[in-house]
Amino acid sequence: MAGHTENSVRIEAPLPLVWEMTNDVPSWTHLFTEYARAEVLEQEGDRVLFRLTMHPDENGQVWSWVSERVLDPAARTVTARRVETGPFAHMNIHWTYREDGPDATVMTWVQDFAMRPEAPVDDAAMTARINANSPVQMAHIRQLVEAAARRGPAGPRLVSTLEVPANRRRGGDVRTVLSPGTVNSTSGFMGTVTLKPGESVAEHYHPYSEEFLFLVSGSITVDLDGEPSELPSGTGLYVPIGTRHRLRNTGQETAFGVFHLGPLAPRPELGHVDTETAADAARLVER
Repeated sequence: MAGHTENSVRIEAPLPLVWEMTNDVPSWTHLFTEYARAEVLEQEGDRVLFRLTMHPDENGQVWSWVSERVLDPAARTVTARRVETGPFAHMNIHWTYREDGPDATVMTWVQDFAMRPEAPVDDAAMTARINANSPVQMAHIRQLVEAAARRGPAGPRLVSTLEVPANRRRGGDVRTVLSPGTVNSTSGFMGTVTLKPGESVAEHYHPYSEEFLFLVSGSITVDLDGEPSELPSGTGLYVPIGTRHRLRNTGQETAFGVFHLGPLAPRPELGHVDTETAADAARLVER
């Protein structure tokens, strides 16, 4: 016996946009919720060899494998296979794209596979798992592609801080200026932070992203995993993935900085983990 699944999704976006976004392998960490890394190893013409690494599963296991994709732009089909098969005896995937009106596309994934005898699940269990997960991933892809279609063609764009609202939930004035929501970015986002004297940004960390902060003016104290560091104007700070950090303006002038985070989390709500409230952080500045 062998496993076979077929899942489809209708995306309200032109076929060329759906094709472009879903075949951009480096952006798959944003497009799919399950992948932590997507690394292109070789690319020649319409063939790409790449490694996918998943987020840890419920047991802490991290799965990673090399796959190959061959695109047929004329037929709007993709043939893919796992090169490193792992628990699979084989895994072959066929993607098809079909126009469903002038501004809608039906994308279909057909997967044919067989599990090795020693695999932790058999063909039937893997079939059920794929049929449960594929609609979740397709729904996420549909949401992102349709949002991109509403924004129009991607390309260079100027965005003013006045165009985006201030986020004050963690304290201070934080504005996400260049992001997937404003310019259709796929690798990270950039913004500004303004702290008046006595203001702070509550402690939090980023499970998937590095942060780069450059202080343009003023001076602040940055607490990194509980250890305070002074950040004067004209200085850059690198915050590794998973490092708890809090910003505090204990000086006498307003501080202004620019930050960048990347890569993107699988979903926006997973990008920040709060470890205290804004009120807790404000009390630290008052001491």
